[in-house]
Amino acid sequence: MRDYQKYAAILAVFATVLYAAVLVAAFGMISLATNLDVIADRSAGPLVGPTMSAAATVLVLLMLMLFGLRTPPDKQRVAVGFAVATGVTAYALFISTGAILVAAGNGEPLAGLLFSGSMLGSPFAISVGVLAFLVALTYSILLASRYGEHGRPLWPWERRGE
Repeated sequence: MRDYQKYAAILAVFATVLYAAVLVAAFGMISLATNLDVIADRSAGPLVGPTMSAAATVLVLLMLMLFGLRTPPDKQRVAVGFAVATGVTAYALFISTGAILVAAGNGEPLAGLLFSGSMLGSPFAISVGVLAFLVALTYSILLASRYGEHGRPLWPWERRGE
């Protein structure tokens, strides 16, 4: 693995951890401000919400890794399209994971369809997509800035190569 790939992989892991932390915080703040539950359907079970969030988080990690490891440093650009695709895909995966789990848990495919319909306009699902977009955009900005090639920031009295 080349140096830029190591930098991209480490940055992707840290960006994903940031995404998961901000997602949990956003869910808490939205729930507190709106007095809504993340999963309004009580029959869904206690693991549907965390599994949906975990699926979106794993997707963000995979998208960041694919983008960072496959693009050489000289071709790195701020990728708004990639960030939009990551956000939309995370939003869709969040909802579809919940629909599949609810349908499998209840044994009724219609329950999964109704669940996904109720989640489409949910502020929680929207925040999943928006936060994935922001993290992916920030990741592409950091890769495009090529900070990893220049090493750590130096104090004014330090020089490169010392």
